Amino acid sequence: MNLTASRVPGPLLDVAVLGRRSLRHTFRSIDGLLTSIALPSIVLVAVSVVFGGAVSAGAVDGGYLTYVTPGILAMGVAFGAATTAVSVNVDVERGALDRIRSLPVLGPAALAGHVVAAVAKNVLAAALLLLVAVALGLRPAAGVLDWLGLVALVSSCTIALASLGTAFGLLVRGVEAAGSFSFVLLFAPYVSSAFVPVETLPTWLHGIAEHQPTTPVVETLRSLLAGQGAGDQAWTAAAWCLAGAVAGAVSAGALFRSRTSR
Repeated sequence: MNLTASRVPGPLLDVAVLGRRSLRHTFRSIDGLLTSIALPSIVLVAVSVVFGGAVSAGAVDGGYLTYVTPGILAMGVAFGAATTAVSVNVDVERGALDRIRSLPVLGPAALAGHVVAAVAKNVLAAALLLLVAVALGLRPAAGVLDWLGLVALVSSCTIALASLGTAFGLLVRGVEAAGSFSFVLLFAPYVSSAFVPVETLPTWLHGIAEHQPTTPVVETLRSLLAGQGAGDQAWTAAAWCLAGAVAGAVSAGALFRSRTSR
């Protein structure tokens, strides 16, 4: 154990240990397991059963399950990443970040640990969601590269949103305020191509739906699951993820220094 640890650079080991700490907190809580891991699958079952028949008769090809699964996947990623705001805020309010800073570890590793934990939870939640979708009748045509691309996109989106959530959790006061970050991210997929084609939305919403981050992410996931490669919106999705990750990391770094003390 000591030999293995000695081969890992200090900052990476700090992030790994603190990420494992965040994961343990999730797996010890029934509420955390349901919201972080199982909720997307529950939503998929509910949406496909309740709305599937009505929408399949409309403007989507291949059945509503095939259409909506990428949208639910994106929504689950957003919600799973958003819970980072609450986790970080709890650490701030309880003084855990101050205690971690007093230890011989990289200070921001505590924040990076929350982001790493969010990636692990979202990859697990995505795998469960896709297994449930297959059980419901989804037949992905994705190849090996498509699956790798899907994991990369899920991870990139999680890093971006969890970084923003980390900054938000440091900024606000109180767990209730930190939880409002989830509401914003849960609302965005409804004004996108996640649940219905953009052209079926009211005309005045078309511009919003076409130019917000959720739509290129969903369309890229949809293309990957269909075995068609990343598609023409992959670069837009990647740009949004990069912008979110940079903005979140810079903001979180500045707020971390102001919210903690040596």
